[in-house]
Amino acid sequence: MVCREARHCSFDVAAENLRRTAQIALSGGTVRQLAEDQGRAVLAAQRSGALPPGFTAEDCTDKTLINGTDGVMVPLVTEQQKRSRRQTEAARRRRRKRRSTARRGRPKGGSDGAYKEFKVLTFYDPDKRHCHVVGTAGDHEALGSLMRREGARLRLGQAEVCYAVTDGAPWIARQYQKNLPMLDEHILDYYHLREHVRATGLVLYGEGTKKARDWCEEMMGVVWDQGSLVFLHRLAGYVRRHRSGEKHEALVSLRSYVGARVPMTDYPRFRSLGYDCGSGPTESSCGTLTRRLKGPGMRWDSDNAEAMMALVALHHSGQWQTYWQQERAAA
Repeated sequence: MVCREARHCSFDVAAENLRRTAQIALSGGTVRQLAEDQGRAVLAAQRSGALPPGFTAEDCTDKTLINGTDGVMVPLVTEQQKRSRRQTEAARRRRRKRRSTARRGRPKGGSDGAYKEFKVLTFYDPDKRHCHVVGTAGDHEALGSLMRREGARLRLGQAEVCYAVTDGAPWIARQYQKNLPMLDEHILDYYHLREHVRATGLVLYGEGTKKARDWCEEMMGVVWDQGSLVFLHRLAGYVRRHRSGEKHEALVSLRSYVGARVPMTDYPRFRSLGYDCGSGPTESSCGTLTRRLKGPGMRWDSDNAEAMMALVALHHSGQWQTYWQQERAAA
């Protein structure tokens, strides 16, 4: 019950909800400790393989498994903020003539920045009936390890079709090549490309103008119906027309962006195969896993944020009941 409440609201509010609805009297600090400890237990169960996924590739529609990954910024407590908090707490203790209850030893350090990019990895089927999501506070290599581990647990090798849809970031592509080389395709999210084309249209014709909107629709229609090679051919005419200045730079930048992702933007072929070309489920998972971490004024230690994210992912992946049944059996 503590973990269920703590997934949705602040620890103090969760404590009040428990008191009012279940007559369980706990402080917000105790709720926090219980929830974060349990989140770390979830992470340990995932790493050891003790917690099975809610489905495998064989359970998916047409044995098709889609993958996506993205980074999302999470607010962290900086070292300076921790020092300020410790000084404030020490002054309060002196006024109240109360001894410190902190553990002996060096205090836990803070982050070197106010935000850190967490990585979110999702697997889902075309009908979106099955979804498996995990997250990490680690770097690109940590994400790569998650790709290998979760792909194996979901039996990705037994899928008849498996592909990824992402925003096309180079670091993501490198991790796929290294850790999930069996993917049939790596597709650039259509809507992410659209944002790049839209931004170029604004430079060409001005923000809010009909010409800018029409140009974006025309160019996206070309890449959607005829592919990125035809798109680049059309774009070349605009580059020749605008040989210098801001418009030229915007056009060259768009050309370079699409040119580096030609295999990822073959939308006519992807559509003929019935593939998804949008990364909506991944974007949704990023929002779901980090919404609890981004409340007003919230700041986290990286490991605590990762633990809370694991609790949310547990529910989002359909593993909530399985995990707690295992916990009860082990008790």
